[in-house]
Amino acid sequence: MFFSSLTRIADLQTRDFVVHPVSKENWENGDYVVGEVVPPLSHLSHVELTDGRMANLLEGDRVVGAFGVRRATLEAVGDWQSIGPDGRFENMTAAGLFGRVTSKSFLLSQITSLVYRGHVLREGRKIRMQDFGLPARDLPYDCPTILIVGTSMSAGKTMTARIIIHLLKQFGLKVIGTKLTGAGRYRDILAMSDAGADKVFDFVDAGLPSSIVPPEVFRHALRNLLATIAAEKPDVVVAEAGASPYEPYNGSVVLEEIRDQIRLTVLCASDPYAVMGVSQSFGLMPDLVGGIAANTTAGIELVEKLTGFKTLCLAERDSLPQAAELLREKLGIK
Repeated sequence: MFFSSLTRIADLQTRDFVVHPVSKENWENGDYVVGEVVPPLSHLSHVELTDGRMANLLEGDRVVGAFGVRRATLEAVGDWQSIGPDGRFENMTAAGLFGRVTSKSFLLSQITSLVYRGHVLREGRKIRMQDFGLPARDLPYDCPTILIVGTSMSAGKTMTARIIIHLLKQFGLKVIGTKLTGAGRYRDILAMSDAGADKVFDFVDAGLPSSIVPPEVFRHALRNLLATIAAEKPDVVVAEAGASPYEPYNGSVVLEEIRDQIRLTVLCASDPYAVMGVSQSFGLMPDLVGGIAANTTAGIELVEKLTGFKTLCLAERDSLPQAAELLREKLGIK
């Protein structure tokens, strides 16, 4: 049996449990369930494990994951509510985010298919991600924060976070990396850790398979996550908000909760016109534009012509001194 990375907060690998079917009327978001891999398979049929390693899957393998919802603009859309009487569903992200895919980009390769074999139970009770979420803390979030948002998924947010964390560590700062919204994957915050972040956290730690939940549910989980980060007393937090503010991942709740602590906003854009669209429609005025739209001098020139926003390709070494100077200015570092 494979334990997906959405189980990394739980004790499923160290404590016994049973697997037994549960009537669909009792299914809920965040339930831990077991699926059996079924055809069609491809060479890309894999699952992200609790340590972040990718494991290849074969027909008949069983995977522990969690019911959730995904609304990816460039990849797949699906949810656990759409699972039919046949019990078939997909691993909507390699992390074990389980649901029936209802729409998929033709550019996306085959998604791993599974069939429902049962819920994870102990003493007849369902085991859920929420059972292992961060504890509630009455601690205000007062951490200087660099917020990285995107015009869409796959716009370069995680790469940008890695570079910024690397620069901040050169200043001798204690840095926390976090992903506040999105669909569960461990690789993003592991990349922040690889870049030098002292600790990393995400919404999975707060007990959510993705941040597509009712706003009041997300706000409660987010406050527990922010309080946990604040307890670490970092000098600065680099926070990624997956997807764009208009997608249903509760990005607007993030802005409400941390607005007063944001020292620098980086907008990672898929193209120059998306920068203009997000800034005009959402009122987001970034301090810096990066990501795919800034991959070439032509893209940089067009963004700055359209919007006037400072734009840098952070992957280019020549841009790093400018980025470092901007960080020093916004964070008040001498």
